[in-house]
Amino acid sequence: MNASTMVVAFLMLGLLVAPSRAWPDWWDRTREAFQGACDMYSAYSDMREANWTNSDKYFHARGNYDAAQRGPGGAWAAGVISNTRESYQSGLSGQGAADTAADQAANIWGRNGGDPNVYRPKGLPPRY
Repeated sequence: MNASTMVVAFLMLGLLVAPSRAWPDWWDRTREAFQGACDMYSAYSDMREANWTNSDKYFHARGNYDAAQRGPGGAWAAGVISNTRESYQSGLSGQGAADTAADQAANIWGRNGGDPNVYRPKGLPPRY
């Protein structure tokens, strides 16, 4: 993700969150949402780099966990990103409903503060 894409994403998240918030709260939630979106991208990027069998649930949980730790804005961004991805996966990409449900369980687990390592596959390098 290049810098201009991140700036545009940040501004769009701000516009989505702004109408329902007072100014200080709006800024905090927008910042959290942006940081949470970056956390989700980081987990996705690590998943692609690791290319490790049966690791997708771990990276789903980790991305959602990291984003939610940012605060309510991060948890919101993680929910939007996860739900959008799973809607695409189940509807357009031909992945099965069972896989989508398992991904969503990992997403919710992480977003609710569950330890992502529950989903960690054996042998995944400690870097991840």
